[in-house]
Amino acid sequence: MIVATVEPWVEAPLKRYVDDARARLALLLHPSGQVIAQAGFTRAVDVMTACALASAVHATAGELGRQVEGRAFRALHHAGTGKQLYLAPLETARGSYICLTVFDQESSLGLVRMFFSDLCKELASAAPPLPVIRGPMLAVNFEEELNANLSALFAGSAKKESTRGLPC
Repeated sequence: MIVATVEPWVEAPLKRYVDDARARLALLLHPSGQVIAQAGFTRAVDVMTACALASAVHATAGELGRQVEGRAFRALHHAGTGKQLYLAPLETARGSYICLTVFDQESSLGLVRMFFSDLCKELASAAPPLPVIRGPMLAVNFEEELNANLSALFAGSAKKESTRGLPC
């Protein structure tokens, strides 16, 4: 099965998960719906649709859980007649992600959950830390420097304006 990823550190753990759990389809996505990796999909439109739906289901289940039990529902399972779906969140140093797994009678919920646990550990250890984003460095006398530079800028252009219009 072909695995396509946006982040290279995701590819090996996801491929191993799909193979071990005998999944038919798998998606790793950001909670906003942005795809990080996919396995088993043949059309991009299917990936985008699945990401949008998975993100919406995850957000809805989280809020319903908070309303009903005071905490978000975590993993969700749906057993259809031919295929089953498992949707669960995972955490890494890069942030939170959602994994959508579709499997059939060749696998079971127990296998998927067991290998999903392994996937969580592998991704947590493989994820590079987020780069440190530093805010703008402001000088202590920023306002004074800004005013001085603006005065110099506009004073120079005011001189040019005044000399242009005068007859010699």
